[in-house]
Amino acid sequence: MIVTRKALSRRTLLRGMGAALALPLLDGMIPALAALGKTAGRPFSRFSVVYVPNGINMPQWTPAVEGALDLPSILQPLTLFRDHLTVVSGLASTPAMPLGGEGTGDHVRASAAFLSGTHPKKTEGPDIRSGVSMDQIAAAAIGAETPLSSLELCLDSNDLLGACESGWSCAYANTLSWRTPTTPLPMENDPRLVFERLFGDVDNTTPEARAARLARNRSILDSLLPEASRLNRRLGPGDRRKVDQYLDAVRDIERRIQTAEAQGQRELPAVEKPMGVPATYAEHAKLMFDLQVLAFQTDTTRISTFMMSREVSPRTYPELGISDPHHGLSHHGNNPEKIALLTKVNTFHVQLFSHFLEKLKATPDGDGTLLDHSTILYGCCISDGNQHLHTNLPVLLAGGGAGTLKGGRHVRVEERTPLTNLELTLLDKLGVPTEQLGDSTGKIEV
Repeated sequence: MIVTRKALSRRTLLRGMGAALALPLLDGMIPALAALGKTAGRPFSRFSVVYVPNGINMPQWTPAVEGALDLPSILQPLTLFRDHLTVVSGLASTPAMPLGGEGTGDHVRASAAFLSGTHPKKTEGPDIRSGVSMDQIAAAAIGAETPLSSLELCLDSNDLLGACESGWSCAYANTLSWRTPTTPLPMENDPRLVFERLFGDVDNTTPEARAARLARNRSILDSLLPEASRLNRRLGPGDRRKVDQYLDAVRDIERRIQTAEAQGQRELPAVEKPMGVPATYAEHAKLMFDLQVLAFQTDTTRISTFMMSREVSPRTYPELGISDPHHGLSHHGNNPEKIALLTKVNTFHVQLFSHFLEKLKATPDGDGTLLDHSTILYGCCISDGNQHLHTNLPVLLAGGGAGTLKGGRHVRVEERTPLTNLELTLLDKLGVPTEQLGDSTGKIEV
């Protein structure tokens, strides 16, 4: 990193034709950060949650021994990131378990309790109640430093109405994030709307308005490039490369969104679905991961939650040759063929997650990469989906945590240790010390 006397504001933007685009962290911004009391040696820490539903085939997830991390088959796609991984075994979520007389609801309780550690109120009506989620505790503390306090994303439709399990509101199944005990935050599945939320035009979301804008300006970058050229004359060689790399990434994402919109208009003109959603699950997931990388790169937000599919989802995976719904496969009844298909789905999710880690690792950030400066919590609040178990949960941490995480390990905690104990620990590492979260009883060493 080259520290110069000339200082660019951390909020320096590229502006043109009414559009504004935040920039990644550049060396030339370091003096400005130092003036705000932030030193060049203290990187921003980012936090991301990636949730997968319906449980995992645990024998193919859990490392055989403690200590040095030996990746089992489901986690093999993460081999290149072994030194940035910590698998944590033995955690449990008591709040996801049924109370007397509640009956079904293990899936919706799982997603509601994952970040809150709170047993949700059983209701199909508007009187929902859970608990403040740990991502929103962090957002309340550090979100004021960024344009968006947090970003909530998903791949399924984001309707919060209706019942998803008998007696339980879909509000519990369709989000991980709760700003207050009665305020769930909707998750967005349309990449176009996410892009506009991050980079502008958020009030202009009708199909007609988007078509008019695309006709008027095929790329928002066209009007920003002259400004980028003027800015580049003020930058050193390293910062110029960063800006060029960043603009290429933004242009690529916008191109993919426009392509997806065009495909959607051509193939499904009569279906009322949000525009901009790619044709395949893998393309959709990778695009949403890329948007999170851009959000972190520009410091538009430092906190994101991403639901790769909702609990009880009927989603199938034709790209894997799997026509059975994921939820049905999780209730395999110990059928070896169904277990093999479930393992294939679990591994596919991890493969897509590896794309996220790859992009974070390839993105420079200060004296390291975004992966070095991120903490990512990946997992589920159900272990064995066949039995709806909420013990020995499948949980892993990825990233360097801005120097607070040591990877390459399998950590086994005492059985039934609350998941919220790990989340309290992560809040500490994010600089947001918290005394209590849901059913937490203390903190753990990770």
